[in-house]
Amino acid sequence: MKHYNVTAAILVHDNQILCMQRPQGKFDYMDFKYEFPGGKVEAGESLEAALSRELREELEIKINVKKSDYYMSVDYTYPDFSITLHSYMIHVMSRQFVMTEHVDFCWLNPDELLTLDWAPADDPIVRRLMTNL
Repeated sequence: MKHYNVTAAILVHDNQILCMQRPQGKFDYMDFKYEFPGGKVEAGESLEAALSRELREELEIKINVKKSDYYMSVDYTYPDFSITLHSYMIHVMSRQFVMTEHVDFCWLNPDELLTLDWAPADDPIVRRLMTNL
C-alpha cells in the first residue's frame, strides 16, 4: 500500500478557520469531503516548503510556513493508501485567495467545525481545534 507524507494548513482569520471542500476524484470515499488546504510532500522537500508550495498552487497565496507553526500530525489508513498528515496553524491577515482545486469553502468558528463532513484524516485535527481554540 502506498504511503504519503501530506501537509495541511489550518488558516485562521478573526478566530475563524478556512475549510475547503474537495472535488469529485479518484476515490469516491473522498469525494466532496472537507479538508484543510495542502498536499503531498515531494522528494527532498521539507514539510514547510511543501505546504508553502501547495498554498501557492491551491489558493494562490504566498505564505512562508515556519517550523513554529506546527500543530499536530495524524497517521491514517484509507482503503487504497495511507498518509501521515502534518498540520500547521497559520494566522492570516486576509481572507483573499483564489480557489483553484476545491469546489467550495467556508470560514467557521471552531465550535462549528463538526457541522461539515470532514475527510477522516482531518477529523482528529478538527476535534483538537474545537477544544483548543
